Amino acid sequence: MIETLLVANRGEIACRVFRTCRDLGIRTVAVHSDPDAGALHVREADAAVRLPGAAPADTYLRGDLVVAAALAAGADAVHPGYGFLSESAAFAREVEAAGLTWVGPPPGAVEAMASKTRAKRLLGVEPLDPDALTEADLPVLVKAAAGGGGRGMRVVREMAALPGELAAARAEALAAFGDGEVFAEPYLERGRHVEVQLLADAHGTVWPLGTRDCSLQRRHQKVVEEAPAPGLPEALVEELYGMAVRAARAVGYRGAGTVEFLVGPDGTAHFLEMNTRLQVEHPVTEAVYGVDLVALQLRVAEGAALPPEPPAPRGHAVEARLYAEDPARSFAPQTGTLHALDVPGVRLDTGYAAGDAVGVHYDALLAKAVAHAPTRAEALRLLARALERARVHGPVTNRDLLVRSLRHPEFAEPGRADTGFYARHLDALTAPLPGGRYAAVAAALAEASARPGPGAWRNLPSRPRLRAYGDGAGAGGAGGGGAGVPEAGGHEVRYARVRGGYALPDDPDVRVVSATAREVRLEVGGVVRPYRVTVRPGSDTVHVDGPDGAHRFTRRPRFPDPAERTAPGSLLAPMPGTVVRVAEGLAAGARVEAGRPLLWLEAMKMEHQVTAPASGVLTALHAAPGDQVELGALLAVVDPAPAPDGRDRTGTPGGPGGPGGLDVPDDPGGSEAPDGSQAPAAP
Repeated sequence: MIETLLVANRGEIACRVFRTCRDLGIRTVAVHSDPDAGALHVREADAAVRLPGAAPADTYLRGDLVVAAALAAGADAVHPGYGFLSESAAFAREVEAAGLTWVGPPPGAVEAMASKTRAKRLLGVEPLDPDALTEADLPVLVKAAAGGGGRGMRVVREMAALPGELAAARAEALAAFGDGEVFAEPYLERGRHVEVQLLADAHGTVWPLGTRDCSLQRRHQKVVEEAPAPGLPEALVEELYGMAVRAARAVGYRGAGTVEFLVGPDGTAHFLEMNTRLQVEHPVTEAVYGVDLVALQLRVAEGAALPPEPPAPRGHAVEARLYAEDPARSFAPQTGTLHALDVPGVRLDTGYAAGDAVGVHYDALLAKAVAHAPTRAEALRLLARALERARVHGPVTNRDLLVRSLRHPEFAEPGRADTGFYARHLDALTAPLPGGRYAAVAAALAEASARPGPGAWRNLPSRPRLRAYGDGAGAGGAGGGGAGVPEAGGHEVRYARVRGGYALPDDPDVRVVSATAREVRLEVGGVVRPYRVTVRPGSDTVHVDGPDGAHRFTRRPRFPDPAERTAPGSLLAPMPGTVVRVAEGLAAGARVEAGRPLLWLEAMKMEHQVTAPASGVLTALHAAPGDQVELGALLAVVDPAPAPDGRDRTGTPGGPGGPGGLDVPDDPGGSEAPDGSQAPAAP
């Protein structure tokens, strides 16, 4: 029997495993890097062991340190969670060699499935040799053989681009996984990402625990998942079950694992890979089958046998991943203090609590919200409304994107959405929310109510007061906004105190029913709606939670400080992070073209490309590889200059650094996130 369990992971998955351990009476041990010293998973554990350092390579990826931590804390078992060392056969062997129970598949099974190319060959599928591709093979997806989460992925549509994309994919795979092997697969434009959850014991029983659809993805990483996968013919489901069980039996699998497929528009299933660990999206399977997969993992690790048949499924479940990121800015990750996280009426798996800091060292996942209902339509409605009513205060998040995705007609139709959903609909899904004007009015009146006016009203009318707000969606991390970081859109609200309340000279269609520092009730078109307003002390950010969604504003000063202005052509850091590389040969005095990549930042396990805002001359370069930069830091300056032909070739400012450009390529991702590839293996 397992008495004390160490979780070799952090954040949400560590908290998730600890919850089951409490239910089973198992003591818990956390490990943590220095930035995670006060993290929720550390606070929830019975004991914690420090892994000195900040970078994953120095902490959570150090198997020797994790094993030493388990022994020091008196643990007798190790659960790897997902990401980090969860699919490392070497780490599994280290755990077992130390006399500890490994809560996972046998190391040999992990090793067999760790390489995507070996896994495919095990099932009789031969991957394409990337060095022998021809025009007839295109388009293809180049992928890293090891790891996942989008690292080392490149879509190739033209032969001329192949050498450069292969070199980039190999370099990224080597840096991320220590293995530069890549392979290619035919690229399917409109495929559905479908997977089968498996659970196997050491006594020959293998359960296929239903299907999941994970087609809504950004940057090859999953955003919304559901179980069962909708609209699949029964014959196809049985085919997927058969391939998944065959893969598990081929390697003597034990524990929880997932076999992933791409289903083409013609209904053909293509094997992608087997993940030899628990998946981020496992809660939807738990909800549908009424099981605790972590508890079953622990029992299998203790040697218990599974019943011959799994429980019967019931209903439908949907999970949405809440990220600290801005979908309107190429999904740029956000940092800062999370002041509130409350999603009512659904299951919430999270590694954060109010007051916790969202930093730059790890991925941007804040929480997973899961709804279960008798039907798919009911589950979608429940989850969308829960997220819409949620109080999520702090960094910008993808909450509005999730709500709109769940309500989108294409996604609402069972089985219609595919992995290209966001490529087709992102602009519409990230458009400003309706009702922003009324939310800004509520913000202004709440702030005015927090500062009492004169003790008696005069007969003479008072002059209107003015408050200005910028839309907070592009305002960056902590507190909304940083040096030189502009905000899109905005509102100016004029109001005047009158007998019995407020007058709104610019908004004659609005009647103020009541106004306090925390809640404002407005009547528009005969309908009264409440708005909850939250202003954090010492912050310029104002959160307004209304009946139709949430709005985030930043106060704008009436008279901007001239000292905060930046020179034209300045490239400012779109987020805090580390400069990982600078374009080859780039130096002050060089001529650059609009859109040319100049340098790359890494933040929250993703790589972000900063491009030239205009054609011109680089007059200053303030960044070098290894530099740690803050949000809004000056990275470089490009002096816009006419092109040699005399035409002015300015680029479009695209980044949160105002004049600078930000481009997030299709392939970055974190090893903690499952691989959401769009490429099938040849059948």
